[in-house]
Amino acid sequence: MNSEEIREKFLEFFEKNGHKIIPSSSLIPTDPSVLLTTAGMQQFKPYYLGEKSPYGDKVCSVQKCFRTSDIDEVGDERHLTFFEMLGNFSFNNACSKKEAIELAYEFITKEMELEIDYVSVFGGEGNLTADKKSEEIWKQVDSSLEVKKFGKEDNFWGPTGDEGPCGPTTEIYVNGIEIWNIVFNEYYKNKDGKYERLETLGVDTGMGLERLAMVSQNKNNVFENDLFEPIMQAVSNNRIIADHLRGAVFLLADGITPSNLGRGYILRRLIRRVMAKGFGDKMENIADIVIENYGNFYPELEQNKNNVFEEFKKEKEAFEKTLEKGMKELQKMGQKISGEQAFLLFSTYGFPLELIKESVKEVDEASFQKEFEKHQELSRTASAGMFKSGLAGHSEQEIKYHTASHLLLAALRKVLGESVSQKGSNITPERLRLDFSWSEKLTDEQKTQVEKLVNEKIAENLSVLREEMTLDEAKNSGALGVFEHKYGEKVSVYSISDFSKEICGGPHVENTCVLGKFKIIKEEAVSAGVRRIKAILE
Repeated sequence: MNSEEIREKFLEFFEKNGHKIIPSSSLIPTDPSVLLTTAGMQQFKPYYLGEKSPYGDKVCSVQKCFRTSDIDEVGDERHLTFFEMLGNFSFNNACSKKEAIELAYEFITKEMELEIDYVSVFGGEGNLTADKKSEEIWKQVDSSLEVKKFGKEDNFWGPTGDEGPCGPTTEIYVNGIEIWNIVFNEYYKNKDGKYERLETLGVDTGMGLERLAMVSQNKNNVFENDLFEPIMQAVSNNRIIADHLRGAVFLLADGITPSNLGRGYILRRLIRRVMAKGFGDKMENIADIVIENYGNFYPELEQNKNNVFEEFKKEKEAFEKTLEKGMKELQKMGQKISGEQAFLLFSTYGFPLELIKESVKEVDEASFQKEFEKHQELSRTASAGMFKSGLAGHSEQEIKYHTASHLLLAALRKVLGESVSQKGSNITPERLRLDFSWSEKLTDEQKTQVEKLVNEKIAENLSVLREEMTLDEAKNSGALGVFEHKYGEKVSVYSISDFSKEICGGPHVENTCVLGKFKIIKEEAVSAGVRRIKAILE
């Protein structure tokens, strides 16, 4: 069974069993506590916490995922950075433990016709009690199955980020490999590390497509499945290069660009590692193969193909310019490199740590890591600000742009319809940037209508009013919010006449008359179903 057939079989099976099929979300997450989408449940996180799901209480998906924690493990038989996660999810007690386990067993043994080696359950640890219920269910489902009990490290999942829903897991092993992880979200972990019982049970499962294809196709490792085979042939069976180039294509297609911070650094690290190992000339060829193999299921690859090629070209040219200079500096430093020297090579010449390690005898990695973490902390701090209110700072011009972004979102909803929602915001002293849900390029007429509407509201000298209320009161009042985020007990709601009403952390101007003339300077795609507008105030 090839990978495409496995995807289809999985989705059809769960649709037949009452789950609505939901498309993969972007690798740029809605969850501000993580840099990249690492699990299928992330787009559904609010629905485990009581927010009503617009899709119903049972869903399934094939989700694009990227895990940086596995980057140094890439090359063995089962670890990857980018991978596809097959998952089924339920909220508000919609699916019991018994049903979740029975469905998993049926899919593996009957649909996939695979033999389960053994299963594992959470045996309890500290204040967290053992999951005896799952153990009993497995024995009822198949009395011949061996049920192993493990601790928190192996059989307790989550949360994604600093806080969120989490709980005990039961895992399925085939051919000695864990292929399916079923999480029962019974707890909420707070930022202080405490676990609180959730009122309702949520089910969150994840099964790597690449691992399932590996065992289904009787292969020895994930790099031998049908999707990887043409990529591996093109890179002389170099597993690391195959993984990194496939991952880079998906990151680029979702609108991430190389940089020295955050998710942009992860992408740069992949690309420059590829070039440092002499495969720079293969990048465009591999991109073509990835897009051809995955494009039917992930249409954003074909839609953003030109951008993928352009960014590969730009990064290649940039690295080639600094490579010669950087190598000269590296040679001057000798064969023993301090952490500070390594960080200088990274920050000034874009040298990945792997390249430095391959070029000298000794690198103080611990010291480098301290320098790098300081650097990344700046990125995380800025990112947190962007997700909370979109501002990187609180200058007068940024505050104007922030208020204008509220007018822009309201105008988009008037022109395009109320299905439009905010997907991200970034404000600098030079411009505003708003990401919003919309699947098509805006026409010139639509952009003109949006501009005109915003400028009309600016000219009306409207007061910007702030009210404090509970989240429920805010929702009931019709205030918009990015409800993937966890708000506090009280929220601030900013209203601009009856035109705009949003939950927001502020700050804002007091009257629209100070904003000046609003002008859209760019409108583009970010990822599948998400567009971006950049605008200025003149």
